[in-house]
Amino acid sequence: MTAMRIPAVFARGGTSKAVLFKGSDLPSDVDLRNRIFCQVMGSPDPYGRQLDGMGGGISSLSKAVIVEPSARGDADIDYTFVQVAVDEAVADYGSMCGNMSASVGPFAVDEGMVRATGETATVRVYNTNTDALFTATFPVKDGKSVEEGTFEIPGVSTKGAKIRLDYFDLGGAAIGSLLPSGNVRDVLSVDGVGEIDVSMVDASNPVAFVRAEDLGRTALEAPADLDADRDLMAKLDKIRRAASVAMGMSDRPETAILSNPKIALLGPPGAFTALDGRTYEADSYQIAVRVVSMGNVHRAVTLTGAMCLATALRIPGTIAHELAADRDATLIGNPSGLLPVEAEVRATDDGFEAVSATTYRTQRRLMEGSILVPAEVFEAAA
Repeated sequence: MTAMRIPAVFARGGTSKAVLFKGSDLPSDVDLRNRIFCQVMGSPDPYGRQLDGMGGGISSLSKAVIVEPSARGDADIDYTFVQVAVDEAVADYGSMCGNMSASVGPFAVDEGMVRATGETATVRVYNTNTDALFTATFPVKDGKSVEEGTFEIPGVSTKGAKIRLDYFDLGGAAIGSLLPSGNVRDVLSVDGVGEIDVSMVDASNPVAFVRAEDLGRTALEAPADLDADRDLMAKLDKIRRAASVAMGMSDRPETAILSNPKIALLGPPGAFTALDGRTYEADSYQIAVRVVSMGNVHRAVTLTGAMCLATALRIPGTIAHELAADRDATLIGNPSGLLPVEAEVRATDDGFEAVSATTYRTQRRLMEGSILVPAEVFEAAA
C-alpha cells in the first residue's frame, strides 16, 4: 500500500531533536496520533537504535511536537510535547521538553502561524502538558526566524542565534504544588535501597533530587559509566518510583509513568571533563547534576530539570541549597559543560513561589517536507 504523507519539520531544539507537526495536519484521534508518533520515531525497537524511524535511540532524540494556534488570550500558540519511548510503543504526554521549547516559536513564525516584523520576535506559548506559559524571544529577518549566530550552548557543536526563554509561575506545573510533599526535604524508605534523603520539587517538571554521595557517586561521572552500573540505575528507578507515590503522582511505585518524575543526582562542584573533552574546574560553576530521563542518564541536562534545579537551589533546606557553592548565581555543571539558568523564588506566607526562570538556547530546522507513514497504521486504527 502507498505510504501516507504528513507535512512535518525535523528540527533541533537546544540539546534535543524532534519531529514537529502542525495540529491541523494530524488526525484528531489521539490513539492514531500516538501510533503515528511511534512509527515515525521507529518505536518500539528492541535493538535500541530506532533504525526504522527518525529517532536516535535515546530519549533526547525520540520526541514529537505539536504546534497549533492558541484559543487563549494570553498565548499565540499551543505547544504539546510527546516523549516517545525507544523500546516500547509508548507516546507519553506527562512532561514538557524545555529544549524543544526553543524550536516552537521559530516554527510558528516560519510556518505563518505568527506574524513577525522588525528584527526580534517574541512568541507567547502555552504548554498543554504542564498548563504553563512561556515566551520565546529570537531574531528575525524578512518575517522569518534567524538561525545563524555566535551563541554557543553545551552539548551542541555549532553556534547559532540566541533564543531567550522566559518561563512564568513554574511551581506545581505537573502536580499543583511547588513542594508536592509540603516539605523541602523528605526521607523515603525504598525497597532495596533503604532510607534516603530526597528533595521533591515541581517547577516546570517534577524532579526528585538526591545526594550523589548517598549512593556512592559524585555527580561528576560520565553518563555512559553511570548507565553501565545496572545496580545504581535500578536503585535510582526505585527511588524515582517511590518519589512518584510521595508526590501524589501514582498510587503505587509500579504505576509511575515513564516520563515523570525525573530523578537527579546532585553534588558540590568538582573538576570534570565534559563529553567534548573540555575540562571545568570546581570554582567555575555552582552545582553538579546528572539527570536520568526515560531510564538513561541525560547527555546534557534536561532544560526543565535545570530550571527545577535552579528553583530548588533558592529554597533553603533543599538538598540543592545545601550543596550549591553560590546560591546567587547558577551555572549548572552537567555532562556537556556548564548551563546558565536564572530563577526567581519568592517566600510567601504559605511557603515559596516559583516566580520565573530564564535560560537561553539555539535551534535549527534540519529538514522539512513530509513524514511517510505506512498505510497499515491508518488501516489498523480504522
